[in-house]
Amino acid sequence: MGTIKKGILGGFSGKVGTVIGGNWKGIDYMRGKAASVSNPKTEAQLDQRARFGAALKFLQPLTSFIRIGFKNYAVKMTAFNSAMSYNLNNALSGVFPDYFIDYPNALVSRGNLPGALNPQIVSNLPGEITFSWTDNSHGSNAKANDKVLLVVLNPAKQRAENIVAGNTRSSESQVITLPETYIGDEVQCYIAFQDEKQTVLSNSVYAGAIVVA
Repeated sequence: MGTIKKGILGGFSGKVGTVIGGNWKGIDYMRGKAASVSNPKTEAQLDQRARFGAALKFLQPLTSFIRIGFKNYAVKMTAFNSAMSYNLNNALSGVFPDYFIDYPNALVSRGNLPGALNPQIVSNLPGEITFSWTDNSHGSNAKANDKVLLVVLNPAKQRAENIVAGNTRSSESQVITLPETYIGDEVQCYIAFQDEKQTVLSNSVYAGAIVVA
């Protein structure tokens, strides 16, 4: 039963039939009662949940980095939701119920700055990965003092390590040190750049998969 607080012309709180009334920050509102779903597990719903679950599994370990990597695309949504939307539409592979993220097509950073050229990864020392790339700051919108961003995703452990505002583009290399528990695991690696002011970013580039020495 609803309760009228300000007379017949005022708002109300509670439920009257299929209408629910309430007040949020001093604003009276009414909304329709959600219809019950007779079968919440239809084929279409299960398919959508499987798609969403695959993207979520990929992005959850990267949450803190995604806030940076997709910050310029957080328009009327969070950076995480923007990353979810992009990767659902561009990096999802497989068929129901076995959907998965195609790592080379996924983005963990998005923007208009020129990305990494010829990225390479090696792991020669225990718990370390060395990223290298070619300085492409000559004759483009890239700058020699752009800063590198690195992401190492460990799918088996559902964890990720990253570097933000690392070495310059002109330095052409950066080492990332990983937890000892990563040794022997295959990890997925991404590289991106941001300008010196940390306002403009590049699309991430997939650097490949590697087993951590």
